[in-house]
Amino acid sequence: MARRKTIADVAVEAGVSVATVDRVLNGREAVREITARRVYEAAHRIGYHAAPLIGQRMQTRLPAMRFGFVLHKEKQTFYQNFASEIANAVRGAQTVRGEHLIEFAASQAPSDFAALMRGMIGRVDAIAATAVTHHEVTEAVQELKAAGIPCFALLNDFAQGVRQNYVGLNNLKVGRIAASMLVTAIHRPGKIAVFVGGYRWHGHELRETGLRSYFRESAPQFTILDTLVNLETRQLTYEATLDLLARHPDLRGIYCAGGGMEGAIAALREVRKPGDVALVVNELTPESRSALLDRYVTLVISTPLGDLCRDVVALMADAVANGMSNIAGQHFLPPDLFIPESV
Repeated sequence: MARRKTIADVAVEAGVSVATVDRVLNGREAVREITARRVYEAAHRIGYHAAPLIGQRMQTRLPAMRFGFVLHKEKQTFYQNFASEIANAVRGAQTVRGEHLIEFAASQAPSDFAALMRGMIGRVDAIAATAVTHHEVTEAVQELKAAGIPCFALLNDFAQGVRQNYVGLNNLKVGRIAASMLVTAIHRPGKIAVFVGGYRWHGHELRETGLRSYFRESAPQFTILDTLVNLETRQLTYEATLDLLARHPDLRGIYCAGGGMEGAIAALREVRKPGDVALVVNELTPESRSALLDRYVTLVISTPLGDLCRDVVALMADAVANGMSNIAGQHFLPPDLFIPESV
């Protein structure tokens, strides 16, 4: 039977004195945050029975912070997963005792995003949003900044020069990755179609630019058709894809730079065999995963939501603790890439 771990074991593991472990455990005297965390991690590692109590005592010593988030598409699996990862990241924050507030925009109208963002003034200490690029949103960010609330752009960059940071994928590279996979998967010249959600999604424009630049440089034998706007809706994408397939027998590939991929998948399932047209989409969902396995999707470029949420929560906490920076930065994460053989 294994011997029960003691305070002395924790002290040895943490490289501190028994008295220090006792102070951390019982809260008798102040202990530096870095030392207390070392004691907690050591207790957790060796399975010390009071490790949860140490964690609770550490949590009560941390400053409280309210995190605000504005997302959209509340019913979509991706954004439901996004909300779940936000909650996990706030719970696991290392430097603050966090609470979170998530609001979902009713539509993609700039006024909806701006109203929700303004409505968080006085309710949160920092905010992050998946808003469109528009002057109404920029004005809301300016008001937040004037109120001392740092604002972070998620997935799609907006209010450049005003917001605190953009956190997400490097969308120019995402477009080039999509193009590279299409060229690799297609073995004869033909036409390529591109869908974007709308002209207010800066990230979609960057993805389109990246894709077009790759084809210009590396695969000029392909013809890129005029970009189609699908408003990120399944039905529009479905109807437009059927029309493309009917009008362009030599359509070889499709890239959905934003939402609406379900419509393209449905159209290909209806009138083409698996692999006849290469399709690259964004975000791994039950539908895109199924299409990958059935070979109707060639590549899924996915956002590592867990990493993104942990990073943005840490950046938000730092901005509140240390003040907003005058430099509007960018924080890029590497995408997760899924092919049929990897799911």
